[in-house]
Amino acid sequence: MISIIDDDASVRTATDNLLRSLGYGVLTFESADQFLQSDVLDQTSCVIADVNMPGTNGVELLLRLRARGAQVPFIFITAFPEAAVSAQASRAGAVCLLTKPFETDNLIQNLEQALQGRGEQGPTVKI
Repeated sequence: MISIIDDDASVRTATDNLLRSLGYGVLTFESADQFLQSDVLDQTSCVIADVNMPGTNGVELLLRLRARGAQVPFIFITAFPEAAVSAQASRAGAVCLLTKPFETDNLIQNLEQALQGRGEQGPTVKI
C-alpha cells in the first residue's frame, strides 16, 4: 500500500491515478495529521508526501515516524525546491525529493527502489 499525502487535491488525484494504473494499492490523505490519525501506517509500504503542507509538514512527519520506530520509506515532492529542504529531507532518510511537476518515470523509478529496499516487489512497469 502506497500512502500519498499532499494538500493539493490535483496532485493527490494524479499520483493516485498513476499508481493505481500500474497496479499499486493507494491511500490518499490531504494532511500529515490526517495520515497520523489513521490506522494505516502498518499497511503502508511507502509514503509519497509533499514537503510544504499546513500543520505538520512532510519532513516533520518523517521525523515523527522515525522517532516512533517506523522505517517506512519516504519520497518527498515539492513545488519549492530549496537546498536546505533537500538537505533536511536527505538527513531524515528520504529516498528522494522530486520537484513538482515531476516526471512520472522518475517517481516510478524511485518508488520501485524504495519498495525493493524493503524487500517488496512492485508491479513490473514497462514504459
